[in-house]
Amino acid sequence: MKTIFSGIQPSGTLTIGNYLGAMQQFVQLQDDYQCYFCIVDEHAVTVPQDRLKLRNNIRSLAALYLASGIDPKKSTLFIQSEVPAHTQLGWMLQSISYIGELERMTQFKDKATGKETVSSGLLTYPSLMAADILLYKTDIVPVGDDQKQHLELTRNLAQRFNHKFNDIFTLPEIRIPKVGARIMSLQDPTKKMSKSDEHEKGFISMLDEPKKIEKKIKSAVTDSDGIVEFDKENKPGVTNLLTIYSSCTGESVESLELKYKDKGYGEFKQGVANAVIDVLKPIQDKYDALIDSQELDDILDQGTEKATITANKTVAKAKKAMGLGRVIKKK
Repeated sequence: MKTIFSGIQPSGTLTIGNYLGAMQQFVQLQDDYQCYFCIVDEHAVTVPQDRLKLRNNIRSLAALYLASGIDPKKSTLFIQSEVPAHTQLGWMLQSISYIGELERMTQFKDKATGKETVSSGLLTYPSLMAADILLYKTDIVPVGDDQKQHLELTRNLAQRFNHKFNDIFTLPEIRIPKVGARIMSLQDPTKKMSKSDEHEKGFISMLDEPKKIEKKIKSAVTDSDGIVEFDKENKPGVTNLLTIYSSCTGESVESLELKYKDKGYGEFKQGVANAVIDVLKPIQDKYDALIDSQELDDILDQGTEKATITANKTVAKAKKAMGLGRVIKKK
């Protein structure tokens, strides 16, 4: 059985974009693959964090994974910082990473631009991300297209290590969903929807109440011609809403265009809102039951134990290949 790995930062409540772009497909994949789902809290601290909010976000994200349909009997759910092998291998891969290739990472340039000081962790973030993936002999990494550059670097580092030391790592393949891979901001549909967006109306949180969801979608930027049509270049706002609608219902964009032909944006936006609410309501109910439960802690404990066993084996092989540690003389 092939292995899948994916990690999400606990830097705020996930958006509908995170769900449709990543988490929704996790549920479908876990029946056919060995899956590792990681809450990558060590990545989160590459930028300043409030420690109490971070801990709350870690727990909240774990509950959202499970509420979204991740089954701990089929998948391994765990917290990155509870498995020390991640930082151990991250350092080892950092030692074979080049400054130039790290500085070329788009996300580093975006987050570093205009800042007087930038942490070294933000620069070397991709080396730790590569470690996250390579520890579990990952075959497939399902991600949004904004992470494609990081995955290409992961493959390069795996190849470099294998060539320089020993053939330890599996080269992971990237899987990007055809629909819903990139959900855009409701207020600026030229930018990706983000939970860190300063404009609250730009994103829909997975924990937003139905009335709040409806209000945000009704205020979403569209255009003035009133035609429901998929056209990324000329109608990015309407196109984004069609993508969200299609991803939530499974209906094709073409059928939705026909459904709302000669109808105004008001009726169309109400349909989008209803579709989003129908998807999120059962998730929110499960989340409420899990967030303060002992069951959640038990699942995370079990996930940490399972992940640690696999990760430690990979680190031991990598250390041996690099010549780290001592040779124990037999008595």
